[in-house]
Amino acid sequence: MIPAGCIVDGEAVVWSAGRLDFDALQRRLSVGRKKLAELAAELPASFVGFDVLAVAGQDARALPLSDRRLLLEELAAGWVPPLSLCPQTADRDLATQWFEGYSGSGMEGLVAKGSTGTYVGGRRIWLKLKRVTEMDIVCGAVVGPIGQPTEIVAGLPIDGQLRIVGRRAPLKPGDSRSLARWLCAPTRPHPWPVTVKGTTLDRFNRDASPVDLTLVDPVVVEVSADSAWSGRSFRHALKYRRVRPELDPTQVPFPFDTA
Repeated sequence: MIPAGCIVDGEAVVWSAGRLDFDALQRRLSVGRKKLAELAAELPASFVGFDVLAVAGQDARALPLSDRRLLLEELAAGWVPPLSLCPQTADRDLATQWFEGYSGSGMEGLVAKGSTGTYVGGRRIWLKLKRVTEMDIVCGAVVGPIGQPTEIVAGLPIDGQLRIVGRRAPLKPGDSRSLARWLCAPTRPHPWPVTVKGTTLDRFNRDASPVDLTLVDPVVVEVSADSAWSGRSFRHALKYRRVRPELDPTQVPFPFDTA
């Protein structure tokens, strides 16, 4: 337990099949009161502590990170699940091993902080290092005119169907032109509607306002993406790399391990 008078900075997580399950966490946060106890038993949450703001009623934010870490480790000495301590190291080689090895568990990357830094709320004085992978997706629609698209609507094969799984941040003018060369209006029945809710393109944005899609014949596009995959969609915007017109959109493999 966390003693009275202590404030720990951390994050709630849900584990499923050995991976972080952000989608399950979202379900926990949005479920109604009647089903809360049932869902909590089905999807138990854990708390990962990574910093301490107060100990024994004393403000610790002005202490350097190295001292706050020692205090946090003392607090965490008796922790048992669902409480856990976030690992930390000053060893570059070990950090590299974590960066390479933890991606399979759904962790996005590492956070780098200076050991002498104080805790400053509301200001980012640290670096977040994300693992980024290049992959192929299917562009089944765009936002904006077909000759001057502003965003790609990404699709992937899920359960035998081409599903919308996210969007790319606004295209640069040069990327828009290079993509437009390969876009054409659908020549066969299209699996997507011409208008979707904003949450269909970005499930983690509360704006459900309708978005008009310009449907196109599916074309393969290479993007770079981090490991923030919820099971049904990307949590973050994708970065456009290039068009892959030589590839068959029906043969694009699902890029994530479902084992």
